[in-house]
Amino acid sequence: MTILDTFLNTLNQDELTLYRSLDTPAAVQAFLDGTVYSADHFYRCPLRVLRERTANCLDGAFFAAACLRQVGLPPLVVDLLPEPGTDDDHLICVYKRYGLWGAVAKSNFAGLRYREPIYRTVRELVLSYFEQYFNVAGMKTLRAYTRPVSLTRWDFAGWMYRDEGMDVIEQALYRVRQVPLFSPEVIAGFIEVDPRTLKAGLGGANEAGLFKVPLT
Repeated sequence: MTILDTFLNTLNQDELTLYRSLDTPAAVQAFLDGTVYSADHFYRCPLRVLRERTANCLDGAFFAAACLRQVGLPPLVVDLLPEPGTDDDHLICVYKRYGLWGAVAKSNFAGLRYREPIYRTVRELVLSYFEQYFNVAGMKTLRAYTRPVSLTRWDFAGWMYRDEGMDVIEQALYRVRQVPLFSPEVIAGFIEVDPRTLKAGLGGANEAGLFKVPLT
């Protein structure tokens, strides 16, 4: 029995109907947009996200991967990585359509969610998040990313229906090779986010879930 079979057997009829309806990236994004952003210090597996309508970015990426898996898309995630000590990392679920990359994501920031499948490479897709990837102090923080990682590597941990499986993968992601985006010279020239963009990005945010920028 596969992890998907076990997951489906865990659902009641209403949950199964809902899950079956989340069969496109747009449908999954709409569901995630309707969930509460989680500020909890633990991760929810896709089964729990489906039932509780609550998720953070890692929960949301795993949930999207679990939904898209039912239509044959590989469960792929990419970790976007900030300047250390300035921000949280941001996990997205990526997919390809007609050879182009797109993404589904849950975020506390308005600009770090869905991306249409129009990007020729994963790097292009990641860079589309740059201008909206900032902390509450207005610092643009995106610095690196990981190559797409298939969650099938951890099917043994039952990540689709067990919270404990999420913890196993979260720790493993720290060991995935990081691809830097910018040289120090380029980073030195970055400007701060303007007040209007900062306000727009924080629209609807759960303040309890925002990264606390250290005082200098």
